[in-house]
Amino acid sequence: MRASSIDSIPPRYLTDASGYTGSGSKLFVPEDEAGVIEVLNAAREQRTPITLAGAGSGLTGARVPQGGWVLSLEKFRRLEIGEGRVRVGAAVTLLELREAARPTRQFYAPDPTEITASVGGTIATNASGSRSFKYGSTRRHVLALRVALMEGRVMEHRRGDRIDFAVPAIPVPDTTKYTAGYRLEPGMDWIDLFCGSEGTLGVVLEAELALLPIPASLFAGVVFFPSDERALDAVDAWRPIGELRMIEYVDRNSLDLLLERYPDIPAPAGAALLIEAEGDDIDAWEARLASAGALTEASWFATTAKDRERFREFRHALPEMVIAKVVPGGFLKMGTDYAVPISRNREMLAYYRRRLEEELPGRYVIYGHIGDAHVHVNMLPANAVESAASSRLLTEFAQQAVALGGTVSAEHGLGKRKAALLALQYAPEHIQAMREAKSRLDPHWLLGRGTLFQA
Repeated sequence: MRASSIDSIPPRYLTDASGYTGSGSKLFVPEDEAGVIEVLNAAREQRTPITLAGAGSGLTGARVPQGGWVLSLEKFRRLEIGEGRVRVGAAVTLLELREAARPTRQFYAPDPTEITASVGGTIATNASGSRSFKYGSTRRHVLALRVALMEGRVMEHRRGDRIDFAVPAIPVPDTTKYTAGYRLEPGMDWIDLFCGSEGTLGVVLEAELALLPIPASLFAGVVFFPSDERALDAVDAWRPIGELRMIEYVDRNSLDLLLERYPDIPAPAGAALLIEAEGDDIDAWEARLASAGALTEASWFATTAKDRERFREFRHALPEMVIAKVVPGGFLKMGTDYAVPISRNREMLAYYRRRLEEELPGRYVIYGHIGDAHVHVNMLPANAVESAASSRLLTEFAQQAVALGGTVSAEHGLGKRKAALLALQYAPEHIQAMREAKSRLDPHWLLGRGTLFQA
């Protein structure tokens, strides 16, 4: 075969960032498209399940095989920057894309927390991140996709190319972003079908992505507040500001966790907001901070790109520290990815906090994309009893999010770990429509077996 193969799969291909693990019989690392097609043809002929391995930064087990073969696209590293667009291979990381685009004074708008994620992986989950508040999720920025299908051919589609088979309209949650199951609607784009399909419909080989001009100036800060209520009031007041492109929330428990790395966090802070706005109207922001009752003198503000990178690292440190606290103890990362309509933001947050204090007092952190009513609850079990409680709460919280008109996944997807949640959001006929779409492109259900759909 043109694709090199390894019978003993290295452990790094058999796990993800959540600590979820699996097993497989063979690893393939093709050099080119022909090698990918050869592997897919062999898998189809032998009826062998095949799992796509991205960078391993995911949290749902989608890239973790449960038997069968593993296909890695790590050698697909094309990276060609153009005016307003970039052609990029599936294995290129967000960090590499950012650094390549920067000298041209352009940037890629989606900003998932984990910048070592591969472009292919972010397309698979329709990832978003902190800047989705202004720019939306990955789907909005994909101009073209080159995809290998299980039938043994490569297809390339540009934005506007419609699928060639009938699908019904699947209900869309009343949230600013979602990525739970397939997005289906009559006459939809091929791009919208593949984005968020979690490696179950085809193998994304390359993509053409939109780039935007880097703003001439940015106002950024980590703004501390004396209480949670003051922070939430500021979110409501600032959300309509047009130049605001990021508004992230960090609760007091999260600040306590971060103190280990950031001892200068002010003691009176009850919560914090990370903000980033295009433009440099300092006077307007000084007035907003004063009106919101922020701890302005104790807050941190960026004067350089290096400062803004420090703030990004501050935000990224949270999931890192959660994983470091939970996974070495033998527990999976127990985190939510639910979003609700913006009008139900406070209601959902209050529900989270009430139930967590009842079941796991002090053993949790809440942070994330509050501008989109999409915060991440991460539970920190220290024993088997707390782990079981965390698992129950994950399901309960998903049910509550759906009851409020929300989604069971806003940016990470469902993978294998959370596949059961699909039935909480969609009726049986909607899931059946998704299954029929998969059967059309993967008749033997070989790609990503166990991801999204339970047996």
